Amino acid sequence: MILETERLYLREMDQPDFASLCRILKDDDAMYAYEGAFSDDEVREWLDRQIARYHKWGFGLWAVVLKETNEMIGQCGLTMQNWKDGEVLEIGYLFEREYWHKGYATEAAQACKKYAFETLNAAEVCSIIRDTNIASQNVAIRNGMTVKDKWTKHYRGMDMPHHRYVVYR
Repeated sequence: MILETERLYLREMDQPDFASLCRILKDDDAMYAYEGAFSDDEVREWLDRQIARYHKWGFGLWAVVLKETNEMIGQCGLTMQNWKDGEVLEIGYLFEREYWHKGYATEAAQACKKYAFETLNAAEVCSIIRDTNIASQNVAIRNGMTVKDKWTKHYRGMDMPHHRYVVYR
């Protein structure tokens, strides 16, 4: 276990988490900010990328497990993301739709912010969010973040405007 909150614990994902990850990444509605669901191969690449991040940086997107059921309900964690001409430390989160609007994303994101400041000694942390993803923007705001700047990412053949929400230690 990496982090624990009142209702959740966060741990590294591994290959047996593939099916749980598919419930998130293969759901068109959950993946609307990515312009649709992932294929099996894309889910495998995503999972492998997180595992590689754990080895490279000691962090990545972690499995979010509901204490009450011991079930993986989402993912939240820290990653290094390209932003304009550099890299930034980001808190990212994606949850199964069944668990939306229950405060889990905010609870997990706040724990990741604390980890970034207290364990990694980061001076700032951000969340990079597509301009149409109001729910994720609200999580960032509840995590004490404000919009710092904007940039258009090119992904899946589309231009996607993003906002970078930032909070400082």
